Amino acid sequence: MYKILAAKPAVHRFAIYAVLIGIIVFSGCSSSKQVTRVDADTTIDLSGRWNDTDSGMVADEMIADCLNHPWINNHGISTGGRPVVIVGGIRNKSMEHIPVATFITDIERAFINSGKVRTVSSSSERGEIREERADQGESAAIETIKRMGQELGADYMMTGEINTIEDRVEGKQVVFYQTDLTLTNIETNEKIWIGQKEIKKFIGRSKFKM
Repeated sequence: MYKILAAKPAVHRFAIYAVLIGIIVFSGCSSSKQVTRVDADTTIDLSGRWNDTDSGMVADEMIADCLNHPWINNHGISTGGRPVVIVGGIRNKSMEHIPVATFITDIERAFINSGKVRTVSSSSERGEIREERADQGESAAIETIKRMGQELGADYMMTGEINTIEDRVEGKQVVFYQTDLTLTNIETNEKIWIGQKEIKKFIGRSKFKM
């Protein structure tokens, strides 16, 4: 009887230790997600990949350079008006996924916000707009119908591509982005501006693993 009663405190302590160990292990394995809202203009580089900051910065700087060349003044002198620009294809020739549609929108925004050019819709966007005009011809009030054949023809088209070069060794990585844009006279096929923007990022890796 004495032996059975003496064993109870040891069993009790073992149970307490087991519970404590379980709590510690559970606490170490569990994680909680924390979401913090930040200003949309805040630069955040998590992976070192192409992001929204790169897209906006490259578009703003390259379009500012494009509009700071003689072609735009020459156009104004010869026509008396602002040039009409369309943004064509921008090819992603890099080794990573880059949302080209967002970059094209950033280019169009930079053109429009400059006030120096007129920007027209892309071919895919025009198809939807033409369908709307055709529908208006059947369904809208006569005084509100938008006429066919009144589209603004572009004088120049911007095209380009994005390339990357990567170099990595011993947990360290360098990513080099090169964006090339070309503005071409649609009527004469003359290239009137070629721009290039480069971004280089160093990505370090921690030596210690959690």
